[in-house]
Amino acid sequence: MPHSNDKRLPDVVRLFVDRYGGVSNEAQREFEGKISDLKDEILSHGEDFEKIKRVLEEKGVSLFRKYRDGSAVTELMKQLRHCPNVAMEVFSWRRNRVDIYTVMTAEEYSKGISVAGIMSIDLAVVIFEEAISKQLKTTSIYNALMGAYLYNGLPMKCQEIFQAMKIEGICAPSIVTYNILISAFGRLLLTDHMEATLAEMCSLNLFPTVSTYKALISGYLKAWMWEKMERTYQLMESGPLKPDISIYLLMLRGYANSGMVGKMEKIYDMVKYHVNNEKIPLIRAMICAYCNSSDAAKVEKIGELRRLIPDSEYRPWLNVLLICLYAKEDMFDQMENSINEAFQRNVYVTKASIMRCIISSYFRHNAVDKLSDFVRRAENAGWKLCRSLYHCRMVLYALHMRLDEMEGVLDDMSRINMPLSKKTLVILYIAYERWGERRKLEQVAGLMWKRGYTLHLPHCNSS
Repeated sequence: MPHSNDKRLPDVVRLFVDRYGGVSNEAQREFEGKISDLKDEILSHGEDFEKIKRVLEEKGVSLFRKYRDGSAVTELMKQLRHCPNVAMEVFSWRRNRVDIYTVMTAEEYSKGISVAGIMSIDLAVVIFEEAISKQLKTTSIYNALMGAYLYNGLPMKCQEIFQAMKIEGICAPSIVTYNILISAFGRLLLTDHMEATLAEMCSLNLFPTVSTYKALISGYLKAWMWEKMERTYQLMESGPLKPDISIYLLMLRGYANSGMVGKMEKIYDMVKYHVNNEKIPLIRAMICAYCNSSDAAKVEKIGELRRLIPDSEYRPWLNVLLICLYAKEDMFDQMENSINEAFQRNVYVTKASIMRCIISSYFRHNAVDKLSDFVRRAENAGWKLCRSLYHCRMVLYALHMRLDEMEGVLDDMSRINMPLSKKTLVILYIAYERWGERRKLEQVAGLMWKRGYTLHLPHCNSS
């Protein structure tokens, strides 16, 4: 796993537990302030771990001994969550600094497992096994490892730990345990397992939390089960728990992916500021939704959303999607601008359907010279080449009585080893017939007869 300091502790590991519920707000603020001061001094040394150890020896020991339940260490690691390397160094120092006054607690090990899971799942397992060997078999310990497995994309391991926890029978699964398990099944698209886990949880009188609803909605979204996704959201809205920003963002993506543009816009109005400033992938999802919709103002709405995407967030697939949109909407200049941008950014188009969409726009605008320039650039850029590209040029040249250039297209086809088809000969036949080129008409007719093609020719198009 990456070791960069900008990684965040995963939501599933934060356990959603108010550990200091019995502490007064004033005492809690004082406690957090002391830890914050220590954190700031630690971070002032960057990743100079020798200096960090010195700060912990000089100022951490007395503070940690004052809070022998491990709350000081766990709070410090919580405040260092944006710097997992430093948080892990604090935990390593703590493991090596155990004395009779400050025995390692389960909560400290839980936090250590969570942080280790960001850096290396193997390290998280080692810390878990160390805690178990010390008989610290608590729910939070198991939850931490399940969360680490989930963070590392190993949802099946979550179920293994859950089963081991139940077999041990020493500690009971908590609401957090079930939330992680529901998330794991959701990632595997096992929605029936997800629902069975929810039923088991409710049978134990463990009531759903916001995180439960979030895991359920996320699972249904990944499985494209739009009705159940929306039903879960509506159930939450009508109950005592109200959606938070994370739920709204999930529903925004769900409505975008499902093409429910009206409902997508309603959610977007509620979280617009947050999305515009932080959630560029959601903006791209909304653009996709508009591209596939029948909204009369979709081009204008897409333009507004595009302006919110910084250049650093450029995506080739979105560029290609907009090319097709502008082509279908007969917005010729915008299409060409997007095509030019794609060439400048070395984008590759690999689907013939996209190429046919583009040339259809050139054909409708009778822009043969621009089409020829596009085909040349597409050849040089390695884009998907299809016979329709060349047939369209031939038809347009024929319409303008530019027969020499029409015949030159045959040389272009030969150069890329694209053999003549019946459609190619039909286009030639109709062009020569239209402009009275009798000798060439007879040559094409003979070639068609030689290949067994009928001379009863229908009206030809470029496709």
